[in-house]
Amino acid sequence: MQLAIATGVTALATGLFLAPLSAQLDDQAMRRALAIAQTTAAEPRLDDALEASRPSRHGPVQNEAERIRAATGAEYVVIMDKRGVRWSHTDPDEIGRHVSTDPSTVLSGREVMQIDEGTLGRSARGKVPLRDENGKVVGAVSVGIAYESVQQRLLSTVPQLLAYAGGALAVGALAAYLVARRLQRRTHDLAFSDISALLAEREAMLHGIREGFLALDGQGRIRLMNDEAQRLLDLRAEDTGRPLDAVLPPGRTTDVLAGRVSGADLLAVSGHRVLVANRMPTDDGGAVVTLRDRTELERLGRELDGTRGLIDALRAQDHEHANRLHTLLGLLELGLHDEAVEFVTRAVGVHRATAEQVTERIHDPLLAALLVGKATVATERGVALRISPDTHLPDRLVDPHSLVTVLGNLVDNALDATSGARDAHLEVEVRAAGRTAVVRVADNGPGVPKERRADIFTEGWTTKEPPAHGRRGIGLALVRRLAERYGGSAGVDERPGGGAVFTVTVPDALSEEPPTADPRGAPRTDDTTEARR
Repeated sequence: MQLAIATGVTALATGLFLAPLSAQLDDQAMRRALAIAQTTAAEPRLDDALEASRPSRHGPVQNEAERIRAATGAEYVVIMDKRGVRWSHTDPDEIGRHVSTDPSTVLSGREVMQIDEGTLGRSARGKVPLRDENGKVVGAVSVGIAYESVQQRLLSTVPQLLAYAGGALAVGALAAYLVARRLQRRTHDLAFSDISALLAEREAMLHGIREGFLALDGQGRIRLMNDEAQRLLDLRAEDTGRPLDAVLPPGRTTDVLAGRVSGADLLAVSGHRVLVANRMPTDDGGAVVTLRDRTELERLGRELDGTRGLIDALRAQDHEHANRLHTLLGLLELGLHDEAVEFVTRAVGVHRATAEQVTERIHDPLLAALLVGKATVATERGVALRISPDTHLPDRLVDPHSLVTVLGNLVDNALDATSGARDAHLEVEVRAAGRTAVVRVADNGPGVPKERRADIFTEGWTTKEPPAHGRRGIGLALVRRLAERYGGSAGVDERPGGGAVFTVTVPDALSEEPPTADPRGAPRTDDTTEARR
């Protein structure tokens, strides 16, 4: 390769040298022709001969021109009058005829240098006006140098130039050999087997990093992937060499990895994981994709959002408690003890009734605690959270954390959609249909347009401003992925009277064990109650 580079550079340098050399030789030939023409025009007898004689084969003008041509080695020396008629020419038959090229420039008093075609072929020409003793133009002198002689001079320099180029190439080859030897010393004379061992070590390091790595060829086939990429995308080592679309389900994640979605730090969802993907094309038409697991960061961000909501709720609750204490103090100072007792009983009873209403219908402690907390946040945001009378969920969930994610995201979206609206309310229904869990959240917010209902579950799609800790457009995508992982579905419809109804079904979410009886034996209530603090 080094020899090929040296040869190419030498050939390029030779070509670059020959190109301006040809132009220089052309310029020298034209200047030589111009000098001969200037010398001829300076002869004092020519202007008198033009005025005292006529153009002829043996006239004084023809004799003088031929003498100068023979002395200088020019191809021709043509002398013309003001009409452009030749008085001299190498071919005597051309005498008395009009010149073959336009003489107006030189007859106007300007000198001309050019490469042009004439009756004698291609030549380097110099033309000079012929003046009398008063400086008046009475004719012109045109001298031509045969262009073949210029080409011969150029070709005569090629062997010498090639000799220099060959010497330069020999020096380059020697330098390439020395560089190769030095490179061998620097690489400790590694053989192919040693390079293979280094490649194996690189593979070990590549598979040891905590960031997912995926290499694709120009046809979209997986060329290389590390262990982290297999874990994040639920792939197997046998998937190497297969097309990306054949090993991943259709969706945004596959589109991002295949390059059908462009951008940096693109969010994607694989299973229950939130990923950040970056794709860099390679020169062979393939690409290298890096994947970072953002699941834990997203979870912490959601917890931060929840914590901020609880802090806001506690601040509002502090004002509420202060108002209640002031009311209670006033009743006691006025001696209205019975009214004070009734006031305290009502305030405590409402909160207790809300918690009891949730625990009577939802026996799983995680979901019950989630709904009690969401009811508190909803009250502080001016939204009435109601538990549907059809709600009933026994305490035999296989994976309660997944259902907590589903219900929490749906309630949060409903709160965001209804907050600040007049008579804002939402209704939550969680029930078991055999081993299938059905989660339904309805709100009276602005709803979801029919043409956007398919996009709302796509990763990164959102109509809200992103929070300080990260990005939006993940919650509903996670809900759909969690449902689809169990073979279920997630959808949205229009609520009668306005708003949206989100319905998620999770098959096999409950175990086959019989539910434990409620020790309190509390029957299900059929009326819908508003969750309050």
